[in-house]
Amino acid sequence: MTTAELLKGAAELFPGEVVTQAHVRHLELPAGAGRFALITLDNGLDHTKPTTFGPQSLANIDAAIDQVEKEASEGEIVGAGVTGKPFIFAVGADLKGVELLGRHEDALAIGKGGHEVFKRLATLAVPTFAYYNGAAMGGGVEIGLHCQYRTVSAALPAFSLPEVFLGLVPGWGGCVLLPNLIGADRAVSVVIENSLNQNKQLKGGQVYDLGIADALFEGADFLEQSLIWTASVLKGELAVERPEVDRGEAWDQAVARGRSVADSKVHGAAPAAYRALDIIAAAKDGDLQAGFDAEDRALADLIMGGELRSGIYAFNLVQKRAKRPAGAPDKSLARPVTKVGVVGAGLMASQLALLFLRRLEVPVVLTDIDQERVDKGVSYVHAEIDKLLLKSRINKDKANRLRGLVSGVLDKAEGFADADFIIEAVFEEMGVKQKVFAEVEAVAPAHAILATNTSSLSVSEMASKLKNPERVVGFHFFNPVAILPLLEIVRGERTDDASLATAFGVAKKLKKSAVLVKDAPAFVVNRILTRFMGEIQNVIDEGTPVEVAERAVEPLGLPMSPLVLLELVGPAIGLHVSETLHGAFPERFTVSENLAAVVKAGKRGFYVYDSGRPELDPEVAALLKQGDVVLTEEQTRERVLDAVAQEIGLMLDEGVVAEAQDIDLCLLTGAGWPFHLGGITPYLDRAGVSERVNGKPFLAPGVASVPA
Repeated sequence: MTTAELLKGAAELFPGEVVTQAHVRHLELPAGAGRFALITLDNGLDHTKPTTFGPQSLANIDAAIDQVEKEASEGEIVGAGVTGKPFIFAVGADLKGVELLGRHEDALAIGKGGHEVFKRLATLAVPTFAYYNGAAMGGGVEIGLHCQYRTVSAALPAFSLPEVFLGLVPGWGGCVLLPNLIGADRAVSVVIENSLNQNKQLKGGQVYDLGIADALFEGADFLEQSLIWTASVLKGELAVERPEVDRGEAWDQAVARGRSVADSKVHGAAPAAYRALDIIAAAKDGDLQAGFDAEDRALADLIMGGELRSGIYAFNLVQKRAKRPAGAPDKSLARPVTKVGVVGAGLMASQLALLFLRRLEVPVVLTDIDQERVDKGVSYVHAEIDKLLLKSRINKDKANRLRGLVSGVLDKAEGFADADFIIEAVFEEMGVKQKVFAEVEAVAPAHAILATNTSSLSVSEMASKLKNPERVVGFHFFNPVAILPLLEIVRGERTDDASLATAFGVAKKLKKSAVLVKDAPAFVVNRILTRFMGEIQNVIDEGTPVEVAERAVEPLGLPMSPLVLLELVGPAIGLHVSETLHGAFPERFTVSENLAAVVKAGKRGFYVYDSGRPELDPEVAALLKQGDVVLTEEQTRERVLDAVAQEIGLMLDEGVVAEAQDIDLCLLTGAGWPFHLGGITPYLDRAGVSERVNGKPFLAPGVASVPA
């Protein structure tokens, strides 16, 4: 079958493709270097709709290469290049099309189609160049790797091969060409390590430093400088030298390092990283075609697997659902926020003040119970601004402006009389929070939103003694505030639409993923994590060794083990939330006497790290009182997953969130649960847990799974 036939068949499966054109234009290179063909990839939309490659787009690129190939063979051009529309080079395969594939042979055709088109760039009769002018990901990176030379813009904000993050492999040359260009170790960093590190992106300068690009130019005149450089290369005035790739032991060591990175991140629970590493290992001999064939097979196998479907589902939740929160009121109801008040000046409050300051750029005022605390809070914010200045993340003028916008006072009347949005981050105790809100309501303007950062307490109860409870809203951030994107926005029983709309408007400006949550104990993330952790703790208390209980959930590929997570949260906070939930649901949530003993002893966690690795603290071991019921890893895992599935089912029945998708969005963005699980519900469906516990799956067939 020809490439054209292959792509035509694939295009019929994907009628809704946003088609990318490949425009060929000719220009005379500087310094009389000759006539040059430049292919520009452009889907006709602005930079907010990045250029992607579906089957029809690949066919268009194929047709452009037909023209350029003819001109090259007839001596009409001296070289050919590929670039993108303003701000975007190309961001790879169109995932909407991948979702629709239901047969292995169709998935194989997508892999082969991309390879057949891209590798033609390497066999043209003239030298080929890729000019990475803007964001380049996946197939966008790979089309450039098939060219002989590459330049990159210093202004390029995002460059990656994110496939492993989603549950795929770089399948159009990335696993084969990249290690043969920059060496296996650097390729493993880009393909495996960056992907599994929350899809870390490279900037233009890093792309050049890694040796992926041969030249780096400023963004303002990037294409002009690239063409001057191209002319020098074609005229022989400039020789591009690349270091020799080490194909000896260093290659094997790089692959071994990649496996240890994958093990530490996904614990063997998701196949994509390991398939990519197998292809990189085999690419050592430089047989490109054998490598491309291996990429095709891996791509097809993974497209037909559950992890990729979960990965795409997770990607869509974070990219789309998070931007249009289910149940949020009409944004036209939102009121402007021109000043923010923060009650408290401790670490959490100071982090919040910094975030509001940076994103909203409006006056932010902190208050606390004494001047020392207030000064400490303001000093923290100033120090963080100084760090941003030092790292060149902001300029001196911006730093001065931000410093001038933050202040601290003892008197709430002085600080909050003209504030539009006031958030409390004080001690997690209902009486304390009610007292604070009563004081704030007495001095704040009538329109001001009163927000609470509570992690588990009732927003309705907190507002119950106020004259205007309709303006109280839950605004629950996750630690570290600057990094985790989730914001649980909690509607109290009497919260009105205008207050809620204002809260969502503020969340958007803070660049947070907001999810509307009913006022239910511990909301979403903390409720699920507490049930999850509580069941682990129960198993330990009953007699299962700590290390067995910890290992039991490794196949989930979570970012950290349960007891390491407990250490991060803080045992005292974990105990407090479990007590809150035990009060609400005593039949399902327990309060561990062992955890209480650990907190009472002032221990920061279950582990010590004297050897560099976590080992059970002998002092904690001495505190533990265990029964004699010892479960296996498999029995532990089944019990924990059953508990989580039951809790999610009950939360959906209670209407804590609109749909299972919101549960997954919360776990992805608030707890760092893996994309390859799709959060949690696709995994519970795939493993048969949902059916076993609740009698039905959480998601409809074809949602986070291969279409029937």
